[in-house]
Amino acid sequence: MRLALLRVAMRQSPPMAIALGRLRRTVPMVVGVIAFASVGVLITWDFFPTGFPSRAHEVIGALPLGLIAVAYLAHQAVHRPDRKQLVKAILLALAFLSWAANQFWPDAPQATLFNDIAIALFVLDLLWVIIGWPSDSAESD
Repeated sequence: MRLALLRVAMRQSPPMAIALGRLRRTVPMVVGVIAFASVGVLITWDFFPTGFPSRAHEVIGALPLGLIAVAYLAHQAVHRPDRKQLVKAILLALAFLSWAANQFWPDAPQATLFNDIAIALFVLDLLWVIIGWPSDSAESD
């Protein structure tokens, strides 16, 4: 019985497709774990700033934000959301990337703009959560 099920599964999903599917699911997770690990480096900087090169905080502050934005977009690509969910995912990723830009270039003339864009996008994202957009139901569209 198990052998028969395995043969049916192999005909429906060739081994290469299975491997690519696993890879597509694994990449966002790996990038997310790296992002979380980089938070550990960031917190370490807070306790031992003299143990890092000057201006290292800009890079290690921006890194987890940029990585988690990329991981989230890759995660969404794997799950193939509808158009509204994709817009929301892109908005959230842009918020994190704007925040990362503010961390990476804190002395740039645009730093305040990057920060304000991040704030606006985070507020919009949570406002959409509060008002229930996009709804899970196709009837309320």
